[in-house]
Parts: sequence; structure tokens; C-alpha cells
Amino acid sequence: MIDTGFRSIPVFPDDRFHEECAVFGIFGHPEASRMTYLGLYALQHRGQEGTGIATMNGRHLILRKAQALVSEFYTETILDDLKGNSSVGHNRYATAGGDSERDLQPLTAYFSDGPMALVHNGNLTNAVELRKELEREGALFATDVDSEVLVHLIARSKGSGLVERMEIALGAVKGSYSLLALFPDGLIGIRDPLGFRPLSIGRLGNAYVLASETCAFDLIGADFVRDVEPGEMVVINKEGLESHRLFSRRPGAPCVFELVYFSRPDSRVFGIPVYLARKKLGSRLAKDHPVEADLVVPVPDSGVAPALGFAERSGIPLDMGLIRNHYVGRTFIEPKQSIRHFGVKIKLNAVPGLLEGKRIVVVDDSIVRGTTSRKIISMLRGAGAKEVHMRIASAPIVSPCFYGIDTPTRGELIASTHKNEEIRRYVKADSLGYLSVEAMEEEIRQCRIPDGSGHPEGDGFCNACFTGHYPIPFSTEERIQHGLFDTLSPINPAADSFDHLDPED
Repeated sequence: MIDTGFRSIPVFPDDRFHEECAVFGIFGHPEASRMTYLGLYALQHRGQEGTGIATMNGRHLILRKAQALVSEFYTETILDDLKGNSSVGHNRYATAGGDSERDLQPLTAYFSDGPMALVHNGNLTNAVELRKELEREGALFATDVDSEVLVHLIARSKGSGLVERMEIALGAVKGSYSLLALFPDGLIGIRDPLGFRPLSIGRLGNAYVLASETCAFDLIGADFVRDVEPGEMVVINKEGLESHRLFSRRPGAPCVFELVYFSRPDSRVFGIPVYLARKKLGSRLAKDHPVEADLVVPVPDSGVAPALGFAERSGIPLDMGLIRNHYVGRTFIEPKQSIRHFGVKIKLNAVPGLLEGKRIVVVDDSIVRGTTSRKIISMLRGAGAKEVHMRIASAPIVSPCFYGIDTPTRGELIASTHKNEEIRRYVKADSLGYLSVEAMEEEIRQCRIPDGSGHPEGDGFCNACFTGHYPIPFSTEERIQHGLFDTLSPINPAADSFDHLDPED
């Protein structure tokens, strides 16, 4: 008798990088909670493990949050309870920093001046050191997330006003942050001095809106105003919007992977239209790594734009040889009986009649561990493809990120320990081509639309995941904490063992 038992397992632990969260805030709108709900709905791709909204009704703070998708949690009743004309919201992707409901944002605190709700996108690289110091001084922490360090620093700051208090508190932290803080009298938005994570300003009638990506403005009908500059704090209150520079201007380091993968294609981040940038990456890929083939096949959805660019430049027709199931939820039921490549097939499936006897160029945004690429190529061959050539619209990923992205350790990143030819053999492609870091940045920079918001042409990008060069120096304790001694050790060019990756297939 066949065992027909089933088990429910999460979808999201896969061969991808994951963003940690999205932030959204609005001030001066009679339906603040509903606008925040819609904004978070548009930003669901940035975090699927939990969501929360806080509203300010006079000096009364109302908070609702849960481990659920935006569409699953917020009901008419909940949104009716979230009264007030100002609000902040957050979507979270749970990382090693904690995944319980208590770790969801917004975080709240009550000061003598009134309540505060805080949401944060990024990662404070010295949070462990700061937390130990604060605990020695008597601070009590209610969560495991680094964002709570900011709450304590703000509370202990001895500045004479809000701007000065924020400046003193943030002067103690290192790392990446795009954060919003809601007070009874206003809403503030701040980006770290290097501008790692995006944060944009919009206008909806008389109300101001702040969001991780501009696609949130489109859904609620808000007009894009500009990006918050690196090192800038904007204060929004009944008088309007004020700008304060907390840190001196320096070359920015916005995350290039936002443009490669994380951000929605219809967003504009760092002054760059994401869809256009991804098409240009694909076009450059066709120039730098040409191949004779019959069909270009994107890995949906993130591979579609670069595949279009590749097809246009190469003259090879494009077709959807891989079909994505868009109705996969947060969990799925896996049969105990083995099904070949089940984890990939639950999301993607090949189109046999289209691929039979064809030479295929499969285009994806990146390779992390290599396990998914290997299974996709096997799936394409199983559907009849005669040749499968893989093209990647980014550089090889060789180092973890410590600035707000959930990444594997260096030992799990296949490109950190294996040469291009070794990776090609592992994923079983007929050929493999990546972009260089220089080509990536050159193409992306050409897409930038100057808007006077602090992203001059000379600014570079944070490319630490592709180079191992981190824009913010790490202390010895931080290196130990993040395993950076191993991360910065020389790559072994002779490594050819893939046993630690995936013994299957």
C-alpha cells in the first residue's frame, strides 16, 4: 500500500535572496489605514512573513499586526479599528533575527512626549554591540530584531528637539536603514548616509506619502515627488514637509541588487526605472555572451525583462518555455512519495511541445546556490530541449549581504568557491555566461533619471555581494559575529566538490 500522508511545508526557503521588509507611511489623510493597507499590498514582494499597521488618532496609538499576508490579515473590521489620519505599515521577511509575532513591526514605544511607532528596512551591523551596551545600562528588550536598538537610542537621546534627538541616536548606529517614525504631531522618514535601501516621497492631495518603492504610489493614485536623499531626514506635519540633513554628503552606495531582482519592475528606485534597467542588462548579456540558439526562455518572473533585452539584441525569438504558477501560497502540501524536482515544479513547469529539439537560451537574474538552476535545466532537457545555454543578468554572487538582505553564508554561494566552468558543469548547461560587475553598473547607470534628489551621476552602488568589498568597515567583534573572517578568506579556485550543495539529480 502506498503511503498517502501529506505534510505542509513553507514555500519561501528556496534558492533565492530575500528582502527583509517594506515600509509605508502617510500623514494627513482621512483614510490613512486603508491607504497603508493598499501600499503594503503593492509592496508584498518585499516581505511575506508578517505585516503590521499602526495609526495615530490624536495622541492615541492603535496597532494591528500578524504573521500573515496583507490580503489574508486586514479585514474591514481591522481597518475600521485603525482610526486616525496618519499611519505607518510594514511587511517583514523573517530572517535569522527572529520570526515570532513579537518581532513584527511596527515597533511601538511610549515617551513623555507621547507614543511612537517605528518601521525599519535594513540591517544595523553593530546592533549586537549596541544591544549589549544598552542592556548593561539597564535597558530591557521585548524583541530580537535590531530595529529595537533604535527605539532605545531615541528614548535615551538628550537632544533638544526631534531632529537633534534623531541625529544623536542615529550617530551611534552603523549599517543600512530606511526608517519611518510616527509621532502624534508628525511623520518622519530617514535614509542612512550611504542610501543602501530605497525610500521615496509621494503626494496624495494634501497628504504626503513615504514608501520603499514607487509602485505603492501608483496603486493609491499618489504622485511621485522625489527620493529621500542618503543621510536626509524629512519631517512631515500639518505645516508641510521639512528637510534636514543629518549627515554630511558623501558618495552613496545604493544596493545594486534592488535593480537586479528585489524591486518590482514597475517601480523607480534610486532614480532608475527598474524595468528599463533589467532590459538593458539582458541586452548587454547578449552582446557580451552571444550564442547560436533557436529560442530565448526567461525564468519567470524576474528573468522576463532581461530575456526581452537579450532577444531584442540577439534577434533570437523569445517564448515562455517555462510557466509559473502564480497561485502558490505561503505553504504547500508535499506528498511523502518522491516526486522529481517537486520544489521547483510547484512554481515552474516546462512547455514540452515548444521546446522539443530546440537550442534554448534560458535567462535568469542570478544564481545563488545553483540548485534551482540545475533543476530548471534538467526540466528543460526533460521537455525535449536539444541544448540549454544559461545566461545570468548579473555578476557571480560571491559574498553575503549584511545590509538588509537575507543571504546564505559564503560557503553556500556556489560562485564563491567555484569557477565559471565548474558552475556550468554543476548546473549541466551547455554554456554559461554572467555579466561583469563593471558591465552591470555601466548599463544601470545609463538608465538614471536625474531628479535633484541626491543621486548624482558619480554615485556608485553597493556591490558587496558581487565583490566582497563592504562600504562600511567592520570592527573585530562585528567580523566575528557575521563570520567575516571566513567571508574574507581567499577563494579556493581548485574547489570542485558540490556535495554541500545538492546531492540530488
